[in-house]
Amino acid sequence: MTPNKELEKTTKNLTLNKSSEYKQASFTTIISLLLTLVLAVNSFDYTAQIVKPAMSAVTIAYAVFAALQLGVTRRIRRDVLAGQALRRSTRRFGWVLLAGGLIANFFMVSFAFNLIKTKKTAEYVFAVYMVMVQLFVVAVSALNLFKPYVADLFPLGMLLLLAVAVFHIIVLALTARFVEGYTANRRLLWIAVPLILTTATGNLFALLLGISLLLKIRSQTQPGISQWNLIWTKITRNTTAMLGMFFIVFVFAISVSSYLTFDYDLAIANNFAVLLQPPSLAYPLGTDDFGRDMFSRIVFGARISLIVGVLSTAIPFVLGGLLGALSGYYGQKTDNVIMRLLDVLYAIPGILLAIAIIAAFGANTVNLIIALSVGAIPTYARTMRANVLLVSNLEYVDSARALGSSDMGIIFKHIVPNSLAPMIVKATLTIGGAVIATSSLSYLGLGVEPHIPEWGNILKIGSTYLESHSYLAIFPGLAIIALVLSFNFLGDGLRDALDPKMD
Repeated sequence: MTPNKELEKTTKNLTLNKSSEYKQASFTTIISLLLTLVLAVNSFDYTAQIVKPAMSAVTIAYAVFAALQLGVTRRIRRDVLAGQALRRSTRRFGWVLLAGGLIANFFMVSFAFNLIKTKKTAEYVFAVYMVMVQLFVVAVSALNLFKPYVADLFPLGMLLLLAVAVFHIIVLALTARFVEGYTANRRLLWIAVPLILTTATGNLFALLLGISLLLKIRSQTQPGISQWNLIWTKITRNTTAMLGMFFIVFVFAISVSSYLTFDYDLAIANNFAVLLQPPSLAYPLGTDDFGRDMFSRIVFGARISLIVGVLSTAIPFVLGGLLGALSGYYGQKTDNVIMRLLDVLYAIPGILLAIAIIAAFGANTVNLIIALSVGAIPTYARTMRANVLLVSNLEYVDSARALGSSDMGIIFKHIVPNSLAPMIVKATLTIGGAVIATSSLSYLGLGVEPHIPEWGNILKIGSTYLESHSYLAIFPGLAIIALVLSFNFLGDGLRDALDPKMD
């Protein structure tokens, strides 16, 4: 390759990398092609040497949308390399790509919403993902219609979910009118308050959007709040962080909604008439060796994984943060006593400590949370101590001392709030590790009780059928991987958003 051609290629790559639309389009294209390939491989029954009609139809649908996505990506590439804004005709393809939601390709739907609108506010992005979560929850819950029976509250639950979805779509249409730097008014309260109430369905994006609208109103009288708006804007511009947050919120929302739309008996009751059934409309993920619906078991298992993961992170976050704050602020003897005791605890491998605690007190959910929490306290204490040592030497802390503020007042009003950013990032990154630890201990029989649906328990059963019924292990394994990756993506996005040096 000649130097001129190499320089030209480098210039093109730099130009394309500056375009957020092109980067997201390329990412969506690759994911869509990979999903099509995976479906194509699974559309053929290698044992019976026959083609699966239903899977083949889904593969063709994915292939059509993947080809369309590839064409849109090429158009965006041409527009970007031409040095002009994306043409209106190119952005109109976003309306077509929205149909990707019919094949559950949320990567494509997310890209389509971003392509449609030229300038996107944080509120618009939150509204987009809010609607996506609600519609996906409705679609997944509606699959229960094909089951032998449904929960008693299923009609009421579906009606409630559909009503909330309609309201969210209306809110999305309103937020699409917002532009950067718009001035909020008191009328937004009529949107923000009902939005926060709809969080009862588990859709945390509704809570984020409601709070964001309230902060927009308050920012007119309290300029300091605008800093939070800036942080949220940074997060919403990070596609991978938002996709990670989408999956986390979706898992939480379906877990909450399942109280109304899923029947727990399908997850725990033995049904020997349908042992080891392959995936079908009645049993979307098949059945296990006791005839229990894998789809329902994974949905109910998400509750345990989320509860244990969040609580086993929140407990050391609070206790470790408190010990680290006291150690860093007082120093000397207090620092030596606290940190040396934590060093002893830190010397014991976390997983071995958890196994020892569970072996001593028994395998149940409460003991599992305690076991995972104790081993994580030293790392949070060290993180908080380092932050407090840095912040406690700043001028505003000296000013608070000079004005006669008490030590506790200085610690909890001035030092701790300004030391939380690294702790929050660490917490989001370690929740994924807690989910893995929960599943690992359950897999070993040392976690959640065996009869309770939990992803580790489900994976343990599926591992014995890898050769004959591999889907029993694949689906819970994919759920664990997706949730852990989502927390990692969100943690990376929070780290960048909370870093003042990042634009």
